[in-house]
Amino acid sequence: MSGATGAGGATGGLAGGQQAYGGQTPPPPPSTPPAGGFSQPTTYAKGQPTPPRGTRVPGSPGSPGAPGQGGGQPRRPGGPAPTPGGGTGRTRKARLRVTKADPWSVMKVSFLLSLALGVIIIVAAAVLWMTLDGLGVFSSLSGTLKDVTGSGSDSSSAFNLMDYIGFGKVMLFTTLIALVDIVLMTALATLAAFIYNSAAGFTGGIELTLAEED
Repeated sequence: MSGATGAGGATGGLAGGQQAYGGQTPPPPPSTPPAGGFSQPTTYAKGQPTPPRGTRVPGSPGSPGAPGQGGGQPRRPGGPAPTPGGGTGRTRKARLRVTKADPWSVMKVSFLLSLALGVIIIVAAAVLWMTLDGLGVFSSLSGTLKDVTGSGSDSSSAFNLMDYIGFGKVMLFTTLIALVDIVLMTALATLAAFIYNSAAGFTGGIELTLAEED
């Protein structure tokens, strides 16, 4: 009798449970969230409170704070990382060292710079001489020196300034100075590159701090 009573109670409980859940056993909740970002519909018992519709699953692509979605702050490519306060952050800086200077490149650059400087010297000397000659400075100086050093009407023994500062002689002297300047500057710059490489091997080179523009 007791076994029949227990079987009847189990049968009645099963029938009552099936009536309470609509004749279906509620499926277990999913263990992992789906890829869509929303939980699967779940059957709840009568009277049990249910969460609002469209509840976000934590860690899903659409949840707040997920990478690549609207919850996080967008970052412009190549720009500074945004700060929590909304600013652009500090200016990025890089510390670099000049450990070696290529002597060949230094020689080429110094030669071109010294060549340009030599041309500037020649042109400047020519312009200056023509300006002074146009103002009559050389003629005035020549006349004054002839009056001082001349002996009466004999002007052959008088001192002529233009024999020493004529345009041809001035340009020749200036060209020689420009050529010497080109040779000396190129040689000294190349020698300085070798000396710097030797010194940088012991000290590590010159340290530079470069900052990125805003």
